Amino acid sequence: MIYFCIKVPVSDFYIGETEVTQELYQIITGKNYSTFKGKKYPATNLRYKDVQAFIEKLNQKTGKKFRLPTEAEWEYAARGGNKSKGYKYSGSDDLYEVAWCEGIAGKKAHAVKTKKANELGIYDMSGNVCEWCSDWFGNYSPDSQTNPQGPDKGSERVMRGGYYSYLSAYENMFIDYRVSARYKNCQSCEHGFLCITSCSCSIRFREHINTLLSMD
Repeated sequence: MIYFCIKVPVSDFYIGETEVTQELYQIITGKNYSTFKGKKYPATNLRYKDVQAFIEKLNQKTGKKFRLPTEAEWEYAARGGNKSKGYKYSGSDDLYEVAWCEGIAGKKAHAVKTKKANELGIYDMSGNVCEWCSDWFGNYSPDSQTNPQGPDKGSERVMRGGYYSYLSAYENMFIDYRVSARYKNCQSCEHGFLCITSCSCSIRFREHINTLLSMD
C-alpha cells in the first residue's frame, strides 16, 4: 500500500469542542435516536440525512451557517491545527488518555469531555463515536490542494474518528498514519458528528451553542 504525504491547506473555521450532544440535538429536532441515553452523551444512530436536517434547523434557529466539516478540516482539527505537537493520537501519544475504545469503554458511548482534549481543546476525536464528514468517500489525490472537498460524486460518505467498540490494536493500525480511523458509512458504528462554521460569523461557535442550551 502506498501512502502520500501532501500539503492540504484549509481556510480558518470554528469547530465545536465536542460531538453534538443529545441535549442539543433534542432541543433542535425534538428527537433522540441514541442507544445510550444521556444529555451530555453524543447524539448517535444518525444517518447523513438526519445530520443535514439537524443542521438546516440549527441554521434556521440561529441565523448562522453551520455545516459538517470536510475530511480535510476534520483531520486538521484532529491533529491539533496550528497548535499541533505531533501526537500519535488526537491530543496525546497515549490512546487511553484521549479516547474511549475497546478495553476501557465497556462497549458503550460515554459523555463528552470525559477524556483529555487535544491541542485545540477538542474532545474525543480518536475515540467515542464515529463522526460524519461532508465528503464522498474516495481515494485521496496525490496533488497538493487547498480546501479539498473530496470526489464530486459517490455512494457513501466519509466517517472519521475512533469508535468505542474497536480494539486498540485495530485502532493503532489506522492512527499510525491518519490520527484516527477512516470509514465509508460504517454500518456497525454509532454515528455522531461535529459542526463547524466559518470565521466570518459574528459570534463564536461555543458561545452560540451555549446560548441555545441555556434557552431550553
